[in-house]
Amino acid sequence: MNVHEYQAKALLGEFGVPVPEGLLATTPAEAEQAARTLGTPVVVVKAQIHAGGRGKAGGVKLAKSPAEAQQAASEILGMTLHTPQTGPEGKCVRKVYVEAGSSIADELYLAILFDRAVERFAIVASTEGGMEIEEVAATNPEKIHTVHVEPNVGLRDHQSRALGYDLGLPTEQVDKFIPFIRGLFDLYLAKDCSQVEINPLVVTEDGRLIALDGKINFDDNALYRHPEIAELRDPDEEDPRERAANEIDLAYVGLDGNIGCMVNGAGLAMATLDMIHYCGGSPANFLDAGGGADKEKVKEAFKLILRDENVRAILVNIFGGIVRCDLIAQGVTAAAKELKLSVPLVVRLQGTMASEGRAILADSGLDITAAETLQQAGELAVAAAKGGMA
Repeated sequence: MNVHEYQAKALLGEFGVPVPEGLLATTPAEAEQAARTLGTPVVVVKAQIHAGGRGKAGGVKLAKSPAEAQQAASEILGMTLHTPQTGPEGKCVRKVYVEAGSSIADELYLAILFDRAVERFAIVASTEGGMEIEEVAATNPEKIHTVHVEPNVGLRDHQSRALGYDLGLPTEQVDKFIPFIRGLFDLYLAKDCSQVEINPLVVTEDGRLIALDGKINFDDNALYRHPEIAELRDPDEEDPRERAANEIDLAYVGLDGNIGCMVNGAGLAMATLDMIHYCGGSPANFLDAGGGADKEKVKEAFKLILRDENVRAILVNIFGGIVRCDLIAQGVTAAAKELKLSVPLVVRLQGTMASEGRAILADSGLDITAAETLQQAGELAVAAAKGGMA
């Protein structure tokens, strides 16, 4: 789960991380009033969407008066921002954050995440603040510094101090850097974050350290422990299909292909996507119906898949372990009839009651193509999406 910058900064402030003062606005008039309230010579009007790269896309503007803040907000609100993180469809801006300007002397990068390769927390920092960290890693990897923190030991001040010196900070700023990282790390652990990123972390002309931007991602699986975080979810920023899937306990991620997929089990789902690519096709989604998929859930899964107008074929790949294949077959045929399915349907059933499930499909009178192996299923689905069964 992601949150907006203004929400991230409120959380950062709770954990003692310095952030600029700012106010949320949903209209140009509110932005003008926010600038008056802040009372600083310069304010920054920032589009609030769940994506980085807003500045380059025209979503961040400086304003030297309340009137300019109103004008900037009128230009940003309602626009569709296109950044590398929004995808080609972009994101519509519905709110802006009006923030007090800062006198910037230097920009740094700082993030906390979990490094699964070494099973430790990783604090990643760079002198190249304001840039995409992937770009820095590709062009100047020597400018990225990483400190690993043992979960059973926790963050130690000497680690933060060494990182501060690696970034070239003088001693007086390193002394401020230590509690800055401590606040980030405490937030990361306390709220079950999957990533906390500050880009840029600025050094002001008077020597202060401020989180000028903040991006926080949370582990969805831990949200039951944090209802206050779940309340920060913005449905307007989420794929409506993914939101609908979440409401009925389906794991769904929209992709940009044309073969809809319904699979039970995340591992089998990933293998199915890989096979579609191997066979020359492109999946339209990741959809894990789970080990306990039933007739009703199958129908809802079909509805989700068909909401994507790009879908030209559907591949159902089920391994009957906990779930019975005959029940899945009943759900597939019922959904196909009820929804008047018009795209080609390829179904592979293996495992518990698979032969009974195949018989139900064969006797349904529907245009359903059965597959035995995963590769055959992939080949049939790709051929169907291209306009003809193999």
